[in-house]
Amino acid sequence: MAQRQLISLISPCLNEEGNIDELYRRASQVMADLPQYDFEYLFIDNASTDGTVDKLRALAERDTRVRVIVNTRNFGHIRSPTWGILQTRGDVTVVLASDLQDPPELIPDFIAEWEQGYKIVLAVKPMSRTNPLIHGLRKLYYRMLDGISEVAIVKDATGFGLYDRLVLDHLRQIHDPYPFLRGLVCELGYPIKTIPFDQPRRQRGISKNNFYTLYDLAMLGVISHSVVPIRLAAIAGFLTGLFSILVALVFLVLKLALWDRFPIGIAPIVIGMFFMFGVVMLFIGILGEYIASIHTYVRNRPVVIERERINF
Repeated sequence: MAQRQLISLISPCLNEEGNIDELYRRASQVMADLPQYDFEYLFIDNASTDGTVDKLRALAERDTRVRVIVNTRNFGHIRSPTWGILQTRGDVTVVLASDLQDPPELIPDFIAEWEQGYKIVLAVKPMSRTNPLIHGLRKLYYRMLDGISEVAIVKDATGFGLYDRLVLDHLRQIHDPYPFLRGLVCELGYPIKTIPFDQPRRQRGISKNNFYTLYDLAMLGVISHSVVPIRLAAIAGFLTGLFSILVALVFLVLKLALWDRFPIGIAPIVIGMFFMFGVVMLFIGILGEYIASIHTYVRNRPVVIERERINF
């Protein structure tokens, strides 16, 4: 008799005590309607300071299919989820957020597409009930990223979706300590099936995303999958230098031709200095992002440090 296939669910957590029980209940109900598969549910907690870990321990005690990793500290919104995903052992892994904005009820749709042969199935949110300004900026960003990236990027994806074991084996071989997951899976070249959904608003708790984390994720996507910014910086630097030389020549000619009637003054010098310094600082910042990415690789630090494992 053939061994039943295993579906792994993975949810990263940080101070989500108000959502854990409902998330587990809804996911369990969904998996109960897929009796042909076994499943495990892995939660990786990023050093929560509320009662999240206690609730996860209680779930793991009641259901041995629930597995828990507790980190020693908060390792960030990229490293901790990545580590959790790579610890799953299923034939296929479904990644969903713990804030209930990724509906577990979409799991059967993911599985159906996987059964049709897709190795990657991603949920996309053309519409969202979250902050319309943030949602609009995200849509604009992904279209910009798709335009400058060397590979096609799935627009409006958040990482919520299904990944075949073969895909995760590739990611394990890459050893990327700080990956832009939704771009990295596109680099692999497998056909990706997308499923649109209407993302609900968060009902309990507060979002862990802020301006810095969103900026970090946006810059990570750009520097991981495109060299266009650094080349644009070089081109813009050349053009700016050429423009400065032309302006200097124009001023020189005018001054020689109209010596008594063309006082240069200090204003053009001050404006030019501020402009040039602004351009230089922008280019240094872009270059620094690429160097910081290289630095992350060469440090060779562990992705996370675990404090505890439950039901492993």
